[in-house]
Amino acid sequence: MNTKIGSLRVATYNIHKCKGLDRRIRPERIVAVLRGIDADIIALQEVLSFESGLRHENQARFIAEELGFYSAFGHTCHMRGGRYGNLLLTRFPIDISHNYDISSPRRREPRGCLRADVQLKTTMLHVFNLHLGTGYVERRYQAKRLLKESIFERHVLRGPRIVLGDFNEWTRGAVSKFLASNFSAADLRKHLNRSKTYPGVLPFLHLDHIYFDPVLRLERLTLCRDRTALIASDHLPLVADFSIESVSA
Repeated sequence: MNTKIGSLRVATYNIHKCKGLDRRIRPERIVAVLRGIDADIIALQEVLSFESGLRHENQARFIAEELGFYSAFGHTCHMRGGRYGNLLLTRFPIDISHNYDISSPRRREPRGCLRADVQLKTTMLHVFNLHLGTGYVERRYQAKRLLKESIFERHVLRGPRIVLGDFNEWTRGAVSKFLASNFSAADLRKHLNRSKTYPGVLPFLHLDHIYFDPVLRLERLTLCRDRTALIASDHLPLVADFSIESVSA
């Protein structure tokens, strides 16, 4: 028998280094979008942080502090003197976090998978924030790395899993096939009556994905398309509302 024990809102959002369609770098605009979404757990990609200088130039710290969230940063490379990578934000404490290097030898840029174990009130949730390569061969290599290194292995984890991020995979490629065989998938057509999310203004590709264990029941999937979100980045936030179920005999 399945029993509902809680609810959870999760979002994935490629913030494009906080550079909007107006070419202005405005971290405060990203914060405004995230406040409007009001998610419990947020996976951000393309976060660029400078340790010195103005407060808002350290995008990871600025966004986390403005929201008052716990955070974990997955550094993939240095860019223009700053640290670049994926950021996980959550209302709940983070037990541990680890960044996996899944860069291809023939990479166009380094890529990473950030794992954060988030302590919910009732269970430990394992969240994986991915930003994959733009090349087909690159993503095929990354799928093999994810499988070979047993990053998502169920038997070594204590709770349900969510895998989300910018997969740069708009067709059913190696990564999508691998994840679909191990997880449930957030179906855009079922919830949004559309199959494309990128770019935000005139979408013609499906790059942002959410996969999850069945104990997490997807209740609602939305794409934030308010005025601020449409200008703040070339991507739009993909937001999923889950109910959490416990399974008993």
